[in-house]
Amino acid sequence: MKIKAAVTYSKGAPFQIEEVELAAPKADELLVKIVACGVCHTDEAAQFQAIPVPLPAVLGHEGSGIVEAVGEAVKGFKVGDKVGISFGFCGTCHNCMTAHQHACENFNAINFGGVQPDGTTRLSTLDGKPLATFFGQSSFATYAVVNESSAVKVEYDDIDLALVGPMGCGIQTGAGAVLNRLRPEFGSSLAVFGCGTVGMSAIMAAKIAGCAQIIAVGGNPASLELAKELGATHTVNRKEVEDVVAEVKKISNGGVNYSIDTTGVGECVRKSLAFCRFNGTCCVLGATGDITFNVQEELMGEAKSLIGVVEGDAIPKVFIPQLLDYYRRGQFPFDRLVKFYPFSEINKAFEESHAGVCIKAILKMDE
Repeated sequence: MKIKAAVTYSKGAPFQIEEVELAAPKADELLVKIVACGVCHTDEAAQFQAIPVPLPAVLGHEGSGIVEAVGEAVKGFKVGDKVGISFGFCGTCHNCMTAHQHACENFNAINFGGVQPDGTTRLSTLDGKPLATFFGQSSFATYAVVNESSAVKVEYDDIDLALVGPMGCGIQTGAGAVLNRLRPEFGSSLAVFGCGTVGMSAIMAAKIAGCAQIIAVGGNPASLELAKELGATHTVNRKEVEDVVAEVKKISNGGVNYSIDTTGVGECVRKSLAFCRFNGTCCVLGATGDITFNVQEELMGEAKSLIGVVEGDAIPKVFIPQLLDYYRRGQFPFDRLVKFYPFSEINKAFEESHAGVCIKAILKMDE
């Protein structure tokens, strides 16, 4: 079938919205009419080839929509179901079989290799040239074919379906790092470096977890103010403080129990690790390059842990409904991060996200 999609043809090139061909779903797949899709830094990383995704490609990996067709082997979904879409995984490796799909041994091949879990793509140009798939969904499009294992049913009629897409990556990454991986003790302290979607989600989750001190570190005054409204007990503007580490340690009386870095900047990761007191844990959520640090002085000598977390250690079919329930109860107001854009303004959405004009941009496909 012919659909509209935003195609990335070369490194750093603007997105081009055009007609492409989408193949029918296979036995274990769904055809989803995409209602909306979040704009994520990971899409930009692929666009500029910091993550070497094959090009040309249709990016987009925070889609939500309505099921329009199901493959013959699909049992958990029917036409008309509302769904959010998360990452792809093989389902057969050791980690998948032990409920650690976020650490699927084939994660990179499936999500960044340009193909669906079965090794093929469903997308092509009108003249038959293949287009790479992204995260097993390619949701910068009006329709997507996804494996049923990556779809999460949205049971609530009182939640705007357009909000649900970012749950599939950025929001579950930040919230899951706290609730699934760190699991902070009640009354403990936590610092978050970076007040974008991932950082704000971590802050809201830390409030749910009962952290006594939640320190937001960033450089945008408006974002820091919002962080306080969402749960941060203290804020530190990195642009106004001479020594960010000293300031965090002063606020936390010597260092926090846990820290999270969402920036993807090596020096910020070092500082996030330095935020921690003895026996503290620093969690890295951003795609980060090389870092040089003294293991004895900065890590082992103070019995600290430095860990990387992918997709919030989440099982999306379990965790996303939990977050939606928190949202309905007013405990996880992630809608306050959102600004909507029509699909035709995808390049503007990326520009304004990058410039800090909005925290979480979401594209609406019918606008």
